[in-house]
Amino acid sequence: MSTLARVTFARPRREEQDEPRVARRAHLVALVRVEVRHEPRPGALGVVHRADLRLAVHDHHVRPLVDLVVVERLACREVDGDDARLAVGAQHLWVVGLYLDAADVPAFQVVLLLTVSERAAMRKATRMELAVIVFVIALALIALEWVHRTKVAMLGAAVVVVSQTIEQGEAIGAIDFNTIGLLAGMMLIVRVTEPTGVYNYLAIRAGQLAQGRPLGVVVALAVTTAVLSAFLDNLTTILLVVPITFLLADALDIDPIPLILIEIITSNIGGTATLIGDPPNILIAGATGLSFSEFIVNLAPVAAAAFVVVTGALYLWFRPRLQIAPEARERVMQLDAAKSIEDPEELKRTMPVLLGTILLFFLHKPLHMEVATVALLGATFMLLLTKQDVEKALSGIEWSTLFFFLGLFVMVGALEHEGAIKEIADWIADVTGGDRTAELLGITWGSAVGSATVDNIPFTATMIPVVEQLTADNPGDDAYWWALAIGACFGGNATLIAAAANVAAAGMAERAGRPIGYVPFLKIGIPATLLSMAVGTAYIWLRYIA
Repeated sequence: MSTLARVTFARPRREEQDEPRVARRAHLVALVRVEVRHEPRPGALGVVHRADLRLAVHDHHVRPLVDLVVVERLACREVDGDDARLAVGAQHLWVVGLYLDAADVPAFQVVLLLTVSERAAMRKATRMELAVIVFVIALALIALEWVHRTKVAMLGAAVVVVSQTIEQGEAIGAIDFNTIGLLAGMMLIVRVTEPTGVYNYLAIRAGQLAQGRPLGVVVALAVTTAVLSAFLDNLTTILLVVPITFLLADALDIDPIPLILIEIITSNIGGTATLIGDPPNILIAGATGLSFSEFIVNLAPVAAAAFVVVTGALYLWFRPRLQIAPEARERVMQLDAAKSIEDPEELKRTMPVLLGTILLFFLHKPLHMEVATVALLGATFMLLLTKQDVEKALSGIEWSTLFFFLGLFVMVGALEHEGAIKEIADWIADVTGGDRTAELLGITWGSAVGSATVDNIPFTATMIPVVEQLTADNPGDDAYWWALAIGACFGGNATLIAAAANVAAAGMAERAGRPIGYVPFLKIGIPATLLSMAVGTAYIWLRYIA
């Protein structure tokens, strides 16, 4: 369907020639307001596929010289790049700049041809409501554990795609394949190296260094997890330390779940300290250009303080479940760790690849490589060098965890696409009322709540434009970005789905026959988040407000 808007262009006034928003490519001979009213069939949305419109010039002398540029769209909904979705029955306005390669050309007449295609679709408000309803129901079913969380996530994703709440292409674009690739690659690396006995060796040595005492075990695992999370990233760290933790707990004859939960919490806190430690920080760095050292200077102190407070509280809470019998402690101290290596030849083949992969994780930024590329590269070399059967090795990938992530990313993508997350972010901006203190604290706590609800990666991505708007009047005030980082990273501890590391650890625990439920995690995650947020709030107040 096409709509015509006929306009006679005349030379603009002098002040219009200096229009600052026009990217000057030649002589601006007209700056006009074009009004189009589109009446599609009821229940349909018109989609402008060519936002620069199509230009027909009746004067053949000037036709080769004419160049039409859309300077500004007014009253267009969902403007994104060169696409704009038209509201049904509304008037749509453009400011159009007409350029000529020649300076002196008489007035002439042109025809703007706006090409519009229709598709049946629900109203935007209805689509947003459906996206929110599907996500809330999915969260409830995951919390109640009536159905496996992977089934829930996949069904929720199917509903939002089939209902056209989100288009299939947009749903695929919402999936973070960097996370999926990292998970798959590291799962494969762990599966190939596990039969060598190297993780048994590390578990025994860790227990012996901690002298088989609960406090020593907790401190050793928590510190290792936090430090590795800061300089690798929290998801990679969890994939490395959880297998060791299960073996260590088995050797000490204690429940592994408290140790796993402590590692999840400390991985998110430790990842807060650096630019590469947690995905929200990577997003913030990409948007602002803040350096690695600036992240450490501003976030490492609060991460260290929160680590001490939260780890201490978790140890006190779990101490009754971490009692180690004297005979178990003595047994671990007498073990010969070297005898736990079951296949030395396989270890010689695969250990250099494992160490090289870990080294590349530290260097992936300078080398301009994504972490998924590093993990999959390491997994590829593992498969080439190992003597194990490929099918058996691939069976070690936790497919249920990967498909849970796929479904979760699509559901969250629908929320983001329909503007539900943006409304939360805009609400935070509105309620602060322009007061700097209120804005900083509002960003911190709002980001924590939002990240706990929908995953901290998409929420951070949505909050970045909001923070940019808030800092427009305070250029150079980076406190807003540190508030966002603290809230998003610490908020990742609140629920099982708030951060990728949480879901990955839960998947590995389930595979080991010790599942971590949504509600049991909530009972630990929320108090840990509140404690860390209290530390974070005090830090922001003392360093950036007082």
